[in-house]
Amino acid sequence: MGRKKVTIVGSGNVGATTAHWIAAKELADVVLLDVIEGVPQGKGLDLLEAMPIEKRDCSIIGTNEYADTKDSDVVVITAGIARKPGMSRDDLLNTNFKIMSDVVSKVVAQSPNTILVIVSNPLDAMAQTAFKQAGLPRERVIGMAGVLDSARFRTFIADELKVSVENVTAFVLGGHGDTMVPLSRYSTVAGIPITELIPADRLKELETRTANGGAEIVKHLKTGSAYYAPSAAATEMVEAILKDKKKILPCAAYLQGEYGISGLYVGVPCKLGAKGLEQIIEIKLTADEQAALNRSADAVKELCSVIGMA
Repeated sequence: MGRKKVTIVGSGNVGATTAHWIAAKELADVVLLDVIEGVPQGKGLDLLEAMPIEKRDCSIIGTNEYADTKDSDVVVITAGIARKPGMSRDDLLNTNFKIMSDVVSKVVAQSPNTILVIVSNPLDAMAQTAFKQAGLPRERVIGMAGVLDSARFRTFIADELKVSVENVTAFVLGGHGDTMVPLSRYSTVAGIPITELIPADRLKELETRTANGGAEIVKHLKTGSAYYAPSAAATEMVEAILKDKKKILPCAAYLQGEYGISGLYVGVPCKLGAKGLEQIIEIKLTADEQAALNRSADAVKELCSVIGMA
């Protein structure tokens, strides 16, 4: 058994930082792929030269050739244009649709048994695109959104209550965007529901801040979007798959009747292991929560229709 192999498509901030986290955890050998000549090679070599200091044995290469990605266990796709201030995730739709379609066909040709983790925005529509274009079973095409959204929610809850982030579990369902559904009822601090600890009006503010978490960072940065937390979130999913952890994480998955939704990528609790998506966990929702999830699904469906992927 050689080391596992992970390809990251896109060597911008999210892709390169994902490579960094994966190498730092010694999870796999990494191939950093980009269309731009020199950038993945330079970043890959730089990261490789950090390994003796970090005492980690993994090979990292940068490339412009899909042939180098052959037989990847997992492929993380971050390629696409990033958001700028005033842009919604949806403004990226048509450009990133073309990029995603091209990338997926080339990746799957080299690694037919791979598991795809989709990070490009608008997330749910890009996961839907990857799934339809790849011809892989739904278990092997998963979108990264909920891990990031719930991490943002956990950050705000921990800060509000001045407790360790380790004590906070948060739950976020739905599409990755303004319609996401932070579920406070299922979010806990050391097992105690946060609805018992934070007044309802204040909780609403934290939920709203979570839904706008990406835009808040874009506004600060002005020339790009978040990448430390998104890449850490993608890495948590990759780790769960490579180590067969059976870890339950909120991810975008292709629903076939779960939560009353069919034929669409929407964020739900997923068990991740060596086969990819191993189970979708269905939890009971209140009428209001279900209505919010349906609204979120409708927003995703609308985007998918625009690119002919609904």
